[in-house]
Amino acid sequence: MLRLLLKVKDIHQGFIENSYSKFESDHTNILINHINLPEGMKQKRDTAWAIIKNLVNDEPSIYKKKERGQLINELVNNKVCTKMTAYKYLRKYWQRGKTMNSLLPDYSNSGGKGRNKKSGTLKRGKPRTTNSVGINVTDETREIFRKSIKRYYFTSKRNSLSFAYKMMIKEFYADEVRYENGTKYIVIQDENKIPSLRQFRYWHNKEFGIEQKIVSREGEKKFERDHRAILGSSTYEVMGPGSRYQIDATIGNVYLVSSFNSDYIVGKPIIYFVVDVYTHMITGMYIGFEGPSWAGMMMAIANAASDKKEYCSRYGIEISNEMWPSAHLPEIILGDRGELEGYNVNSLIEGLDLVVENNPAFRPDWKGIVEKLFDTSQSKIKPFLPGYIQSDFRERGASDYRLEAKLTIDQYTKILINFVLFYNKNHYMKDYLRDEQMIRENVKPTPLKLWNWGIKNRAGKLRKEHPNTIKFYLLPRDTATVTSKGIKFKNRLFSCETAIKESWFVQARTKKSWTVDISYDPRNMDIIYLHINDKSLFESCFLLDHQERYKNKVLEEIEQLLMIEQNTYKIESHSLLQEEINFYSKIEGIVDEAIKTPNQDENNKITKTEKIKNIRENREVEKSLRREYEAFQIGVTEIDNDKNIISFAPSEQKDEKTETSTIMELFKKQRRKKKE
Repeated sequence: MLRLLLKVKDIHQGFIENSYSKFESDHTNILINHINLPEGMKQKRDTAWAIIKNLVNDEPSIYKKKERGQLINELVNNKVCTKMTAYKYLRKYWQRGKTMNSLLPDYSNSGGKGRNKKSGTLKRGKPRTTNSVGINVTDETREIFRKSIKRYYFTSKRNSLSFAYKMMIKEFYADEVRYENGTKYIVIQDENKIPSLRQFRYWHNKEFGIEQKIVSREGEKKFERDHRAILGSSTYEVMGPGSRYQIDATIGNVYLVSSFNSDYIVGKPIIYFVVDVYTHMITGMYIGFEGPSWAGMMMAIANAASDKKEYCSRYGIEISNEMWPSAHLPEIILGDRGELEGYNVNSLIEGLDLVVENNPAFRPDWKGIVEKLFDTSQSKIKPFLPGYIQSDFRERGASDYRLEAKLTIDQYTKILINFVLFYNKNHYMKDYLRDEQMIRENVKPTPLKLWNWGIKNRAGKLRKEHPNTIKFYLLPRDTATVTSKGIKFKNRLFSCETAIKESWFVQARTKKSWTVDISYDPRNMDIIYLHINDKSLFESCFLLDHQERYKNKVLEEIEQLLMIEQNTYKIESHSLLQEEINFYSKIEGIVDEAIKTPNQDENNKITKTEKIKNIRENREVEKSLRREYEAFQIGVTEIDNDKNIISFAPSEQKDEKTETSTIMELFKKQRRKKKE
């Protein structure tokens, strides 16, 4: 092959004209951390470098074939290395970037990493310490390993790997099965014919990654919640105060007593917190017994958008608006699927212009800020709370913390309000990532400071609405039916001023019923709210007076009553059906008797026309006879002194046969008169 010496500028021109193309080796630009290199690798590198150091520095002679050959022959003649070794080192040096570390040995390619070894007659791997030799792991053995691991290890029972190994031996390496006295005995194969636990463990670690192990044993949802890599930040995703609120609920770890009687223990409260993601400020809260449900979330959102000075004053805590300045609706609110999907959330979205996000099921980590807040609040106040549930609750010998309950719901709410005020002002977030402007202005990373700074510099996401408007759009929505009896909703009847003025109930009776849109509060079913198309948004409809049994009842109580009544009817329906069947049977017996017993004096020669011609005259005769038979004949015949009952009887008893014959004679006499 003809080799030419070329100038660098000619080579560049050749690349421009596409006469030459660049060849990129897989070994170019190798980056190596030389600090932690093993000594053996460093020695091999240094040895290779000592051989070619003088050669590579002799430029451009080393690039000329004849002169390069002379330099290498000197090494061979001086018995420094062979010609093949010199060319190998030169090639590695030039191909890998002309650095000293390019001469490091390629141990990473040794051993066929990632490739299974072929089985041979000799046992591979570390020899056993016992006299047994063992077996090589073949493709068939690996398939048994996979089946056993998936069947006995990757299960929700969380069995140990050694248990899975033993079950594999029992299932796949049984030599003999026998029964003695009805008991099954399994004799496993010789130890030279079965794989060892060490081989089983090695292939498990090689075959399955840590993520697959956790997902298979714990489930994907738990892996995402508790074991996934945390590479993001909630705060990084928002631009300022009000960009996104997180809302969540938990059950408080304290028992409370009744506000009406301190002897009554009423259980643990529900705590809702609404937190601004950008500043971590607690913007709203609800402490009560509603939830976790839409009702509790509704109260928390309403509180987040309300004036906190007025709210705190209800509990005897006087603050300024600057101490708790949040009284706004956010742009986005992130909550739980069950609570924000349980009712018509579209009204919240459309009416208040909110974007509602739902975290996936079993993923509380998506609301990490508010989730962490529950732990913070409990740790701060638990040393002072009577009735607080400690970790040894229900253990043998532990105190029953329920009996220590002293706080009412209002007193507990006052404690948490004070916690919120303290937290918003003093919670120093060491890990909060301040941006460059915050750093320049030395903004203290506490919720209140970040909120005030964000209002001045990153405002625009927060909005205020009238409290009644917020409550209206937070209430669950449904449809009611206008009937002649009233506005019917969940088997209750209501009325309102508009319905009376516009004669809705008259129209429903003369024409047809129709439906109307309403909102309602499940905690007070005495009122529903009719939707109207003007600025007032709604009109209150009140329960009718004759629906008194539903007054002052919550929705669950009313539905329970209706369910009980329906179940009672179902229980009685069979006996009622039996009675009705008996009733029909009695009627059929009377009719059958009337049909089967003909009138002995019936004249079959009378035509149909003659038979119906004298109905009026026959009626008059019948009426005269019935009057005589039905006439009262009052006479006191007996007084029962024990029961104070006065019995009445006819003045004389008539013989039934005599009476019947008299009636028949009168009918015959009447018929003869008509014929004459």
